[in-house]
Amino acid sequence: MKTFLVAALVVLAAPAMAQTPPAPPAPEAPPPPPVFATVKIAMQTAQGRIVLALEKQRAPVTTANFLRYVDQKRFDGITFYRALKLADGQYGLVQAGVRGNAKRVLAPIAHEPTTKTGLTHDDGAISMARLAPGTAAGDFFLIIGNLPSLDANPAGTGDTQGYAVFGHVIEGMDVVHKILEAPISPTAGEGAMKGQMIAAPVAVTTVRRLPGTP
Repeated sequence: MKTFLVAALVVLAAPAMAQTPPAPPAPEAPPPPPVFATVKIAMQTAQGRIVLALEKQRAPVTTANFLRYVDQKRFDGITFYRALKLADGQYGLVQAGVRGNAKRVLAPIAHEPTTKTGLTHDDGAISMARLAPGTAAGDFFLIIGNLPSLDANPAGTGDTQGYAVFGHVIEGMDVVHKILEAPISPTAGEGAMKGQMIAAPVAVTTVRRLPGTP
C-alpha cells in the first residue's frame, strides 16, 4: 500500500516538476529618436559642393533668416574669408558671409541660444557669427571637430549666450576641411582675427534650396 501511495505521489508530482516558469516579457524597445523638420540647401564653392540640413523646427528664427539670404540670392558671390585652425587643424571653424555689405545685409535677428534649441557646436554644425546677442545677420561659420565652448553657458561669466547653431553639414565635409587648410594671410584681420584671414578667400558661387525642399 505504501509503495502504491509513493508511486501515485510521484506520478502526480511529475507534471508539476516538468513545468518551467514562463519567460519574463521582453523589454520594450526604446522609442526611436525624434525626427525634426529640416530644409536642405546646397552651397557651391570654388572647392566643391557643401550640402546642409537647416533646423527649421528647432531653430526657426535663425533658419528663416538664412533662407531669406538664400532665396534672395544674397549669398551668391560671397566668400569664405576666415579659417581658425586649432590643434594642428584637428578642429576649428571656417567663416563666410556678406561682411556688412550694405547691398546684401538684412536686419539682424533675435538670438536663439543652444540652451533653447538643444543643438550644439559639434562636427559639421553651422552657426551664426555675431557681436552682441541679437546682432547676427548675414555671416556664419562651419565647425570642424567639436567646440562646445561656443555653446550657451548660463553658469559662465560675461557673455554667456554662445552662438546660434541652426543646422549641420550632411555632405561635403571634405570641402570644409579644404577651406580650413587654405593659406592664411599673416597681416590681414584686426584684433583677435589677425592671423585667421584666408589669403585668397574661397568663392561661394551659389546657395540654393535643393529640389523638393519646402
